[in-house]
Amino acid sequence: MSMYPEAKRPPCPGRLPGCLGKIADRGAKQCANCYKEARRRAAPSAQVKADQDKQRTAQEITGIRKKYDEALNTIGRQERELRALGAISDGIDTYQIEPKKGTGTSEATPILVASDWHTEETVKLSQVNGLNEFTAPIAKARIEQFFRSGLRLVNLLGQDVSISTVVLALLGDFITSDLHEEAMETNGLHPMHAIINAQNLIASGIEFLLKHSKYEFVIPCKVGNHSRTTRKVRFGTETGHSLEYLMYIHLAAYFRNEPRVTFQISEGYHHYLDIYGKTIRFHHGHAINYQGGIGGIFIPAFKAISQWDKGQRADLDIFGHFHQMKDGGKFVSNGSLIGYNAFALSIKADYEPPRQTLLLIDKKRGRTCSWPILLN
Repeated sequence: MSMYPEAKRPPCPGRLPGCLGKIADRGAKQCANCYKEARRRAAPSAQVKADQDKQRTAQEITGIRKKYDEALNTIGRQERELRALGAISDGIDTYQIEPKKGTGTSEATPILVASDWHTEETVKLSQVNGLNEFTAPIAKARIEQFFRSGLRLVNLLGQDVSISTVVLALLGDFITSDLHEEAMETNGLHPMHAIINAQNLIASGIEFLLKHSKYEFVIPCKVGNHSRTTRKVRFGTETGHSLEYLMYIHLAAYFRNEPRVTFQISEGYHHYLDIYGKTIRFHHGHAINYQGGIGGIFIPAFKAISQWDKGQRADLDIFGHFHQMKDGGKFVSNGSLIGYNAFALSIKADYEPPRQTLLLIDKKRGRTCSWPILLN
């Protein structure tokens, strides 16, 4: 660093003890003595440095002590766990559970519910956002699945309870018919051909049940609202205008020489069946006045059942029509075999896959449970 000439040295701005008064070196900001004094003051004293070292040491000791305490706690916990494990292993006392087969001392009657098949109707994937498809071959496959799965469930139940009789409830709407103009375009068969086809499918299912089981079958039959030949529903003369009523008469005649099959075909809207002292009321469900609503079919069903009970009380109502499998405690609503279709989409009905219902009536406990019979 070059030196200033003596005469041109600028004054030192530091003015610290020992200040030389002027800056001797070019580029310096203060004289050499002020610079050294400033450096001395900036450096920590030995005491400060010692205190800093002491503080750091104390912090390190605190950290080590904390880790040590945590290690002691962990060791203590592990010792307690080991002692507990030792006590548990020393105190195990087991007993043997023997497998048991159902003794058959309890008796029950299953109810297979069949309704709302709409066998000749067509549902395209494009009509219901890909949720369902229904054609004649699909209908046949689902019907076969209904009888196969239904019998399989009955046989499974028969491992724990004694079953001698099965109720097969035929609750109507096995065809769609052509009451609506749209159905004339979408149905695969005319009403007469459709009812013959449905009759053959049901008869085939009953023959399957007879061939592959030893049960007796009681078959209550109710007509639906789609099989009528009149434009409006006529409850007083409903069976006289129903293709399904004629189908049931033909089926009963076909199985007239089969002692294990009993058809029960009634004229009125309701059909009552006594099972172990419990009164079961069967009907299609179209007399329940449901106009939509947040509560679904529950409130209309409860209101209708309450009124019907004033005339003849029933312990349980079983019906279809609404294409919804619902258990209301006092009633069971059946699902549908056709599944979700354009009509259900248009009325904003809950989506439900195709399914039917199986219930079990226990001799001692009444209705114990219900299962869906899945068909897709």
